[in-house]
Amino acid sequence: MLQIYNTLSRSKQAFKPIEPGKVKMYVCGMTVYDFCHIGHARVMIVFDMVVCWLRASGYEVVYVRNITDIDDKIINRAIENGEPISALTQRFIDAMHADSDELGLMHPDHEPRATDYISQLQGMIGRLIEKELAYQGDDGDVNFAVRLFPEYGRLSGKSLDELNAGERVAVGGGKRDPLDFVLWKSAKPEEPADTRWKSPWGEGRPGWHIECSAMSCDLLGEHFDIHGGGADLQFPHHENEIAQSEGALYGQDHTASDEPFVNYWMHNGHIRVNEEKMSKSLGNFFLIRDVLKNFDPEVLRFFMLRAHYRSPINYSDAQLEEARSGLVRLYTALSQSPASNQPTDPYSPWAKRFSDAMNDDFNTPEAIAALFDLASEVNRAQGDEKAQLAATLKGLAGTLNFLQRDPTLFLQEGSRGADVGLSAAVIEEQIAARVAAKQAKDFAKADLIRKTLLEQSVVLEDKPGGLTEWRRN
Repeated sequence: MLQIYNTLSRSKQAFKPIEPGKVKMYVCGMTVYDFCHIGHARVMIVFDMVVCWLRASGYEVVYVRNITDIDDKIINRAIENGEPISALTQRFIDAMHADSDELGLMHPDHEPRATDYISQLQGMIGRLIEKELAYQGDDGDVNFAVRLFPEYGRLSGKSLDELNAGERVAVGGGKRDPLDFVLWKSAKPEEPADTRWKSPWGEGRPGWHIECSAMSCDLLGEHFDIHGGGADLQFPHHENEIAQSEGALYGQDHTASDEPFVNYWMHNGHIRVNEEKMSKSLGNFFLIRDVLKNFDPEVLRFFMLRAHYRSPINYSDAQLEEARSGLVRLYTALSQSPASNQPTDPYSPWAKRFSDAMNDDFNTPEAIAALFDLASEVNRAQGDEKAQLAATLKGLAGTLNFLQRDPTLFLQEGSRGADVGLSAAVIEEQIAARVAAKQAKDFAKADLIRKTLLEQSVVLEDKPGGLTEWRRN
């Protein structure tokens, strides 16, 4: 049975969907004012993996990942560029989709944009005001009254006494309490017309936190299975989502025994770069598209999933090279096996070990370790057994979106962006020259050709029937 670590309970729990056989999952997506970086890549890859495994386990999954297309950063960037908000956000939405497609990731079933949900956002804010959990301040902003929601702090483990205004994103002068957070931002005179909407509280725009509550509840209902996102969103964003969503439903009388907004909260770990926090100021900020100029997308996915999704991960070129070497080892095992249409053997010890790992809170490091051990078995086996083991290796890896390409093509590609050295045509010429040398019994020349190619990171492997295959090391 699948076990998921629930941030809310701080423990692994047996997964039991609200509706048998069906899973509703919401993941906080990107704020589209710039290109996506490797932190975004981890969120996309982790929850793509989660959906893949849920579906492989027989669940019908509805996967929602939102887009924040109205935000202070977006407004400031649009003003700097002198362009409409919609033009800016659409350009970076298209770029995000291009990055996701190159990474080989599925598209969410729904990808709501905040600006398409203004009426739903206003409706939820209105209910919070009716239940006296929200108020309009002197500055025109509508704020959530944190101290009136008794369950606030359960997700993050923070008590109200521990919280202070410095932890908040924006502490406005119209708040009754520095802990309160904004639901509706009153429009400022200098802001463009396309950044404001009419409302019962005057022209303005939604606050960031309320967007996800309104969109998730509209698409998945007021009670759904899984909510995911990066660890940095646990507080205040997800804490605020719980407060406003359950507040709108239950009001101030809400208790811990009421049905929760979300059953399972999942958070992926941070990314560090060479053991330092990733930031533009440190010059260690990497965009997905820049990384993919030098590394195959499958290598980046493999690198991300070699670590457990909840663990912090250290990014470096050396780590990516190590991940590529791991994929080379797995693809090499497949390349040495006859092509087979045999299905995965679900009763093999390898399939059980893999499944047990994935059902243990999506333990991809252990699942990948099982793939490496299986690859070793493929290398040792012969004939039909080899073909069956190879089919199982490919099938299991497929649930993680790995090893689905032609092994020979992958092994001959080499690293992106690097000087791969000899072209495929020149390598084939050298192989032909080596064959001719062997036929002439000039074994010294044949050995020299092999050695020279190896020095240029080209590995030759002689196969039965006089065939020679090659790969880049």
